[in-house]
Amino acid sequence: MRDKTQPNSATAGDGLIRAGAIVFFVGALATLVTVAPLLLDTTPFPTYMFGLSMLMGVGFLIAGAGVFQSIADGRRQARGGS
Repeated sequence: MRDKTQPNSATAGDGLIRAGAIVFFVGALATLVTVAPLLLDTTPFPTYMFGLSMLMGVGFLIAGAGVFQSIADGRRQARGGS
């Protein structure tokens, strides 16, 4: 079965994993931008900026869903299904 798998072939959850990573890093950047004024004693950003920080968790969940989708696809292929 391994000889039929291409080393660079895309699996079912690869798109979700990439999207989750992008959303996570956008959330990480928003967190850094939001926390910086608090550390520098400047005027803090509006409340919605703290909401953008929650994108880190959302991105983590999206990437996790992609991992589980890849696992399910691998198990399905190992059983001989489509």
